[in-house]
Amino acid sequence: MNILKGIAASSGIAVAKAYLLDEPVLAVEKKTVHDVDAELKRLDSALVQSTKELEEIRAHAMENLGADKAAIFDAHLLVLSDPEMLTPIKDKIKAEQVNAEFSLKETADMFIAMFESMDNEYMRERAADIRDVTKRILAHLLGVRLPNPSMISEEVIIVAEDLTPSDTAQLDPKFVKGFTTNVGGRTSHSAIMARSLEIPAVVGTKKATMEIQNGDLIIVDGLNGEIYINPDDELIREFKGRHEAYEAQKSEWAKLVNEKTVTVDGYQVELAANIGTPKDLESALKNGAEGIGLFRTEFLYMGRDQLPTEEEQFEAYKAVLEGMNGKPVVVRTLDIGGDKELPYLQLPDEMNPFLGFRAIRLCLEEQEMFRTQLRALLRASAYGNLRIMFPMIATLTEFRQAKAILEEEKTKLLQEGIRVSEEIQTGIMVEIPSTAVLADQFAKEVDFFSIGTNDLIQYTMAADRMNERVSYLYQPYNPSILRLIKMVIDAGHNEGKWVGMCGEMAGEELAIPILIGLGLDEFSMSSSSILKVRSLIHKLNKQKMEQLAEEVLQMSVVEDVINAVQETAMQLEKRI
Repeated sequence: MNILKGIAASSGIAVAKAYLLDEPVLAVEKKTVHDVDAELKRLDSALVQSTKELEEIRAHAMENLGADKAAIFDAHLLVLSDPEMLTPIKDKIKAEQVNAEFSLKETADMFIAMFESMDNEYMRERAADIRDVTKRILAHLLGVRLPNPSMISEEVIIVAEDLTPSDTAQLDPKFVKGFTTNVGGRTSHSAIMARSLEIPAVVGTKKATMEIQNGDLIIVDGLNGEIYINPDDELIREFKGRHEAYEAQKSEWAKLVNEKTVTVDGYQVELAANIGTPKDLESALKNGAEGIGLFRTEFLYMGRDQLPTEEEQFEAYKAVLEGMNGKPVVVRTLDIGGDKELPYLQLPDEMNPFLGFRAIRLCLEEQEMFRTQLRALLRASAYGNLRIMFPMIATLTEFRQAKAILEEEKTKLLQEGIRVSEEIQTGIMVEIPSTAVLADQFAKEVDFFSIGTNDLIQYTMAADRMNERVSYLYQPYNPSILRLIKMVIDAGHNEGKWVGMCGEMAGEELAIPILIGLGLDEFSMSSSSILKVRSLIHKLNKQKMEQLAEEVLQMSVVEDVINAVQETAMQLEKRI
């Protein structure tokens, strides 16, 4: 038996036969062509076939994974219609009289190398998109069939070098019980999708495809990040027992769906869900969400060729507010830019889009678009408990400008005789260090704070979490980050305002005890994490967590913080 170590990317345990997702050899030779028009038609045909396939995969992802995951394929479809890439390919065929395969690969490789050399996450993701799309077009040109995971009809564990978004979107959890890859991390597309499908995954093993043969019996331990190859019967029985125990634990968590989230000494918090579209409501309610802590409205704008109308947005916001039946719904206004772009806005390229013209900065400049969204939100407010949140706020002036526009649109609607709620809260997403430092002044004017830890951490540490060379600096538990979080919570509470968190950190077991101790009021996370977090909070003592928080705030390095929380968890387990 062989054991591989990797990264636990999605919780759970699976035991099944290995299914090697072999990539076909897409060998390209340079050939001279005499009928250039025929070659261009071959290319166009391959583009049409690839577009059709990707549209089908996108629809499958939308149905099974939700709009935010399906949006990955919008970028792929854009590559297929991008004249900046297609024109050079066609020009090369015409000028050099070469075959379409060679022209495509030469041009694509040039773009991939260019994007991979750029020092920001968005551009590197463009390289991955181009590579995935190029492979699909080449397969059609060469008459080679790509692997089709959607056709798997028996229980298996996928083994691959990597899983592209296209591959992962086609996985059917009824048959695909888990997967393991040579490369990847917890924040890769495939890992995020695995968590959405609730199938265990271990990534970054480095050599899974070399060590595992097709048909081998393997165990994927998505709780500890380990792969067991051809285990003996005793170990199989042990892990099947662990699997049953984990499923039983999930069944116990499910009993908490209608429970309040309260510590053993009576401190109550709110567990909310992050969603992308009204379709995500079902999962939020099934998992006992006490509200929506983050409605990412940008997904209403993506995957289309023009801005959504006021009426389209109104219907979406109304559906969510009505669906939550009076529970609070925090809607984040348009957060486009950085890793999310809208091609039809034709915004200029930027050296560093994460620090550029995005989110509230874009909305304050493109006010017609912003006002349309605010009108739709205000109209929908009559149907539920709406809270409006402005993203990427860096200065108090920006918040005041955004709120003034909101008030102007509210006045216009009332003058038109349209009903608008008088109970709408307005707040900001705290994701820029300057805002956290000035939180005491913001707290005098906002109704609430929601801490966006994903950006707050990388902006504070000056470290792109997707850059492997500096990923060690993406430290949620660094005392500097914890002090910023405390600063925001204290500032809000001093003015009688509630404080939430909607970044990944809000759903992490290691963070929960500290955040309870710091006094966080609302935790917003992926729906699948809610019941597990509720179970954990039910076991915590608020006063003791306050002592823990005081201790870790005085520590100097992240390792000491992690050790302190783990020691607290061990003591808790002993008492239980």
